[in-house]
Amino acid sequence: MFSLALKKSKGLEQYLARTAKKLNGSSTLRVGFLEGAKYPNGTPVALVAAVQNFGAPSRGIPPRPFFSSMVRERQSEWPDRIEQALKATDSDANKALQQVGHSIVADLKQSIMDTNEPRLKQATIDRKGFEKPLIDTGVLISSVDFEVS
Repeated sequence: MFSLALKKSKGLEQYLARTAKKLNGSSTLRVGFLEGAKYPNGTPVALVAAVQNFGAPSRGIPPRPFFSSMVRERQSEWPDRIEQALKATDSDANKALQQVGHSIVADLKQSIMDTNEPRLKQATIDRKGFEKPLIDTGVLISSVDFEVS
């Protein structure tokens, strides 16, 4: 067994105070389709994303859980990503969350690209000219964003 006793020192106190100040304690990371993202006709991108993710049976739209599945598959990695980012940024919470935000945006965009099921209806394929679900005008995927506050 190994034990270590830290003696109170001005240097240690100053270091801990600087680190605590950098962590801010109240930084928040939001990733997804933020409030200002809209289609050219004014439809909020978040609304379209929710309908695609959860489906709208009354409108004949099946669920394509690109967002839910990404969260389920990746959320266990996020604490480690935050820890690594805090180390890389000398415990600057805002910079660390910026780094993690970029990586989660990449994960969400990849999930959109990887979604292929359920298959589109033939009428939709004919209208679009290709079979890829969740990709049409490019607004959905280009609207994935994050903010740190």
